[in-house]
Amino acid sequence: MKVRRFAAYTWALLAYNLVVILWGAFVRATGSGAGCGAHWPTCNGEVIPRAPQVETMIEFTHRLSSGLVLLLVIGLVVWAYRAFPKGDPVRWGALFSLIFTITEALVGAGLVLFELVADNDSMARAWSMAIHLINTFLLLGAVTLTAWWASGGAQLRLRNQGAVGRVLLGGFLGMLLLGVSGAITALGDTLFPAGSLAEGLRQDFSPTAHILIQLRIWHPVIAVAVGFYLFFAARFVAQQRHTVLTRRFAWGVMALFGIQLIAGVVNLALLAPVWMQLVHLLLADLVWITLVLLSAAALAQPLPQTSPLEVARPGTVSSSAD
Repeated sequence: MKVRRFAAYTWALLAYNLVVILWGAFVRATGSGAGCGAHWPTCNGEVIPRAPQVETMIEFTHRLSSGLVLLLVIGLVVWAYRAFPKGDPVRWGALFSLIFTITEALVGAGLVLFELVADNDSMARAWSMAIHLINTFLLLGAVTLTAWWASGGAQLRLRNQGAVGRVLLGGFLGMLLLGVSGAITALGDTLFPAGSLAEGLRQDFSPTAHILIQLRIWHPVIAVAVGFYLFFAARFVAQQRHTVLTRRFAWGVMALFGIQLIAGVVNLALLAPVWMQLVHLLLADLVWITLVLLSAAALAQPLPQTSPLEVARPGTVSSSAD
């Protein structure tokens, strides 16, 4: 009963993390990142801001929700160490969830303290957004695996997985690259909004345009390339690890990424409104989570110790005995 409650708690924590991530994107998209000034952890030098503006309330609410994540993850670690024995992967998953939660907070604090928010259009901010995105994906992956193991999922086997392991690794690297390019593109859309699709395309191909504008043309190219790869990877893994779970997660990856591509086209056509940016980000996070679950299901499958072709027939001597 306690284990089931722990698993439900972890899945709920994963869902709450998605809400906090989307609210963080809303802070960036609305230009509210400087709502608390260059102060952290206080807001404009105060623990609780008085007579705050809208931007201040948006940023302050994000800080409160992020702080709650830290408390919930600390509770996750304590519970994991009390409910599961030494060496259980749930403990490791909870511990890495805490580590990535702390680094997530530190990256967010750095953005504020170094004033890489609001109208800052430096490459330092772009690199910070990329690091933030990668850490967010790692955090989601750690919480997802913790929930998976707490729900009865087998421990991962990373060695001797052959082509399946390599294909899945390529999928993760592709998603990280796509996520980074998406974060930079979203930043460019926020800082340099276009009045029309034609104007946006002219900005993208202009040699005098800001580097953030020039970089965003690569995001749809990377999205299509990664999409084709993930479709291939998901089908390949489902065929090699033929179980109900791998098939379901493989179809989930393909379906979600297909919806993601459609959402990307809509986002481009509508000139990246805030609500569509949030939908686009949510789908990207769901693709990543489903890819993690596909990998957990596939890499946990028992591998054959020997090939049937290598087993010696009765009356013969195996080559190992020579």
